[in-house]
Amino acid sequence: MAKAMDLYMWSLYVDKREKVHPAIWEAAERLESEHGIVCRNFRKKDLQAEVTRFLEVYNAAWENNWASVPLNEEEVRHYAKDLKPVLDENWAMVAEKRDTGEVVGAALTLPDFNQVLAKLNGRLLPFGWVTALREKRKIDAVRVFALGVKPEYQHTGVAARFYQMHFDAAERTPQKGGEMGWILEVNKPMNRAMEGMGGEIKRRYRVYERVL
Repeated sequence: MAKAMDLYMWSLYVDKREKVHPAIWEAAERLESEHGIVCRNFRKKDLQAEVTRFLEVYNAAWENNWASVPLNEEEVRHYAKDLKPVLDENWAMVAEKRDTGEVVGAALTLPDFNQVLAKLNGRLLPFGWVTALREKRKIDAVRVFALGVKPEYQHTGVAARFYQMHFDAAERTPQKGGEMGWILEVNKPMNRAMEGMGGEIKRRYRVYERVL
């Protein structure tokens, strides 16, 4: 077996804006005025449509990534159903062209429910659900599931605006940081962005391969 690719898990806390490289804020502030792109939070009441928008971005943004596998409509419907109980609108975002409504980017971050599951001992019944409801309010971290921008818009500042919105969300919610990954070691723009916001690589995963 030989190394095929390393993937990074970053730890990032978004409670201190002063540690962020100024270029990120500058790009975020120019997004709407220079490129006509606006970013908003997910609408939970319209979750199926929102997840479909996310699918459009996901398949375009990750198309050329190493080992990427596209999502299909059936998977999206399944994800939408599973997401509804755990989704927090503060942490899910969409970027759209102001004039046409075209979806150009999406970010999906979720409260870290592993903090809840760790206290259930693998049992939701008969009384584990009571613990789940109580502990849900104590979740203080998030996990970034995905953040992507269509290739033709990747240099407009959409990602920077998403980062800015994450800092805004941290001011409104108990969650002040968490983990982002897996990020390919060859994804230089994303890894540079994590460094620019004061993130640290906490874990490194390695995929191995063997020629058959």
